[in-house]
Amino acid sequence: MNGVEPSDDLLICIITGEPSGDLLGARLMAALKDRGGSRVRFMGVGGESMAAEGLDTLVNQSDLAVMGFLEVVPRIPLVLRRVREVTAAIATRRPAVVVTIDSWGFTKRVQQAVARACPEIPRLHYVAPMVWAWKEKRAEDVARTVNHLMCLLPNEPAYFQKHGLSCTHVGHSVIEGGADRGDGVGFREKHGIPLSAPLLCVLPGSRRSEVSRLLPPFADAVAQMAKRVPGLKVVMPTVATVAAEVERSVGDWAVPVTVVHGERARYDAFAAADAAIAASGTVSLELALARVPHLVAYRVAPFTAWLFRRLTRIRFVNLINLQLDRLAIPELLQEDCAPGRLAETALRLLRDEAARTEQRLAFSQALAHLGGGADLPSRRAASVVLEFAEKRVTR
Repeated sequence: MNGVEPSDDLLICIITGEPSGDLLGARLMAALKDRGGSRVRFMGVGGESMAAEGLDTLVNQSDLAVMGFLEVVPRIPLVLRRVREVTAAIATRRPAVVVTIDSWGFTKRVQQAVARACPEIPRLHYVAPMVWAWKEKRAEDVARTVNHLMCLLPNEPAYFQKHGLSCTHVGHSVIEGGADRGDGVGFREKHGIPLSAPLLCVLPGSRRSEVSRLLPPFADAVAQMAKRVPGLKVVMPTVATVAAEVERSVGDWAVPVTVVHGERARYDAFAAADAAIAASGTVSLELALARVPHLVAYRVAPFTAWLFRRLTRIRFVNLINLQLDRLAIPELLQEDCAPGRLAETALRLLRDEAARTEQRLAFSQALAHLGGGADLPSRRAASVVLEFAEKRVTR
């Protein structure tokens, strides 16, 4: 079987460096088990969601979750060490296929190392780098590195196919995550939050660098809001990579904060919330699916922000805004990510019914672009992965 582990088992390696990729990976794993049966096994790098689906974890994902140009520099030796460790495990265990998810700065290095050590193993990447936004030359880089690319958005394959890379548009798996099926009433009852109480969902991110930069202005914004909104309550869904820091930080907030863990509690919190303040990222799509009016905010090191603005040509950072080509979701970035601006914008989303209705209409328009077809995105992705894996096993 050309290096594949003996027996009927099908070992699939799935690697992601980010908590957002962990959710994507977990849905892919569930679809692979559904289609491939009990013989499918997993090794790789992921977080709590992928572990729950049966991932044999090779290294700690929290070592890899960092955002920004300057911010990543101190972590480079650790990241490179993790790349070597992961590659060594792949070379020893010889999975049928290697699938990397997002985080191209890290996953590219893994795929390049696998290509050198085990060129016979098919290399797939899931989530195209945003070459349509900036660094279009990365499309050629991706084409040189992997054998196939699975894209979330319908406009993405063309950027890579012109460099000879085969691609599949599978759709965005946020539509199947269950964010639209939370139990808001049950959540409020469980946590002692009156049904009439205004509830703000605060999401400071899944990376330590995000949380450390965003929690202070978010805390000050909530304090300002509490003075103007009687009975304001706050819920904060979090993930394992930053849970300890989040729980330490919210103890002295102006209002009690209900911190919850896990995907089910997260979606119940969305269903219960009246509005949200969120770190810019995939969570905005989840909030849109749950129809929660929200703003997105972000801060990085000043030099990182300056460099990004010099290199990018995009008008917006939020995917909903990019899909619609207009500012439907407020973006409070860098100097605009200030307590006063955050509080005023969030108050408007809590109180202004016209603004809330306008956002919800934008949600429907943007999410209509993200499905990708009749089948679920994770199942389409699983079909692609199994096709490559089976070809390797049987040749």
